[in-house]
Amino acid sequence: MFYWFLKWIAIGPLLRVIFRPQAHGLENVPEEGPAILASNHLSYADWLFMPLAVPRRVTFVAKAEYFTSPGLKGWLQKTFFSGAGQVPIDRSGANAAEGALTTAKRILGEQDLFGIYPEGTRSHDGKLYRGKTGVARLALETGVPVIPVAVVGTDVVAPPGKKFGSFTRPVVRFGRPLDFSRYEGLENDRYILRSITDEIMYEIMRLSGQEYVDQYAARAKEESKRLEKEAKDAAKEAKDNPEGPAEGPGSVDQQAS
Repeated sequence: MFYWFLKWIAIGPLLRVIFRPQAHGLENVPEEGPAILASNHLSYADWLFMPLAVPRRVTFVAKAEYFTSPGLKGWLQKTFFSGAGQVPIDRSGANAAEGALTTAKRILGEQDLFGIYPEGTRSHDGKLYRGKTGVARLALETGVPVIPVAVVGTDVVAPPGKKFGSFTRPVVRFGRPLDFSRYEGLENDRYILRSITDEIMYEIMRLSGQEYVDQYAARAKEESKRLEKEAKDAAKEAKDNPEGPAEGPGSVDQQAS
């Protein structure tokens, strides 16, 4: 009940009035029954605007810490995330990925909609990165359809590294449901899982218009940070030594003299 209060009475109307988000392809989201909504991930605002476009509740998994922090702040945090359609990852499994899968299967088993970001983390540069195969495994183990989703413009509203950017009208596009029942029983075949995931990512790319990079987003972020650090170090060194490095005994100039 609190979820609907939060969505339609509190946050929902405010977001609608300020940003006037647009939704396309809502007819592809079933009015009842389970489905996986697989979306690109440009901003922390994605999980606000995408569920806002859907009349039904869309549930995501979130870090358990959001629900277990002590005190008033912890209670407010738990209430907010619970109301916004997020549930803690089941940590009873061997790792977080297994726990997320267990939680997702429980949600789908309750005939609800489950939201997932196959990239695993937000894109740092607006490009679409390689999807992780958890979404494919979930689809095969539950037998539910996957609806590709593209959220556009949220990285303008809330760019990476910032709480707020500028005003724009976010767009949410829902693609046609993807049925992978032809692969039933092959959920442990890594080549099948990769093929399914790539098909999902292709549909997301087609809906979003993003440039696709066949690399995991987390690795791309690390590489970007490394290059940025190297550039800063080089700039600092150039500033500290404007005449360049001192010539040593083995320099080319000395050998030529």
